Amino acid sequence: MRQSWSSLLFLHWALPAEAIAPLLPDGLEVDTFDGRSYVGLVPFAMAGVRPEGCPAVPWLSNFLEVNVRTYVHHRGSGPGVWFFSLDAANPVAVALARSLWHLPYHRATMRLDRDGESGAISYESRRLGRPKGVGCSVGYRPIGSPREAEPGSLEHFLVERYLMYVSAGGQLRVGQVHHRPYPVQGAELIHLQEDLVAASGISLPDAAPLAHFASGVTVEIFPLEPVGQSSRPSVLPSPT
Repeated sequence: MRQSWSSLLFLHWALPAEAIAPLLPDGLEVDTFDGRSYVGLVPFAMAGVRPEGCPAVPWLSNFLEVNVRTYVHHRGSGPGVWFFSLDAANPVAVALARSLWHLPYHRATMRLDRDGESGAISYESRRLGRPKGVGCSVGYRPIGSPREAEPGSLEHFLVERYLMYVSAGGQLRVGQVHHRPYPVQGAELIHLQEDLVAASGISLPDAAPLAHFASGVTVEIFPLEPVGQSSRPSVLPSPT
C-alpha cells in the first residue's frame, strides 16, 4: 500500500508498564523509555491511500484518522506499535482495514480545520459505532522548527516506529511501514477533550501530555507476515 500522512499530532502520556502489559496479546512486551511506557493519541489526515500500482480515488483514498496506541517489542521482530483503536471517517476504508489488516478500526464523523492567520489546527472526531459517541476534540498550534528526532531521544522513541503488530485469528502478525524520518516540531495545546483512551481500558494521569507535530510523510505499507519472518529493512535510506 502507498499513502501520505499529514498534520500529525502526537499526544503521549507516561504510564507504568504494568498498566499496559495486561492489555497486550501473548508474545508482545511493553517497550519502555527510562522505565516508563507511553500511550499515544494521534489524529492526522491520510491521502492517496491505494494499493501499489493503482491510482488514488478521491472519495476513497483521502480521509481523517485518529488512533490510540502504545509501544511494544517482540524478541523475533523488534520494536513497533500496538493499536488499541483506530477511528476513520471513511466507511469503506474501515471495512477493508478490518478485513484485510485485522486492525480495530471504527467509523467516525471527523473534521479538521486550520486557521490561516494563527496557524492553529482544530480536530474533531466522534465514533458512530460502539461505544458510540466517544472521540476527541483538540486544538493546537505547531511551534518551533521541524527537524528529525535524534536517535536515542524520547522523541525518537515515540514517533519513529516502523513495525505494527496485529492479532489475526489468534496469531500474532507484523507489518512493516517505510517512510523518511518525520520532520518533528513541538505543539502547543489550546484545548483537549477526549475519551478514546478510556474507551480502550486505560486510565490516564492528570499530567498534560507531551505534544509533537509533524507536517507529513509519504508511506509504504507492506503485507502482514508471521512475527519473526520478515527480512525487509525497517527504514528507507535518507535522501541524498
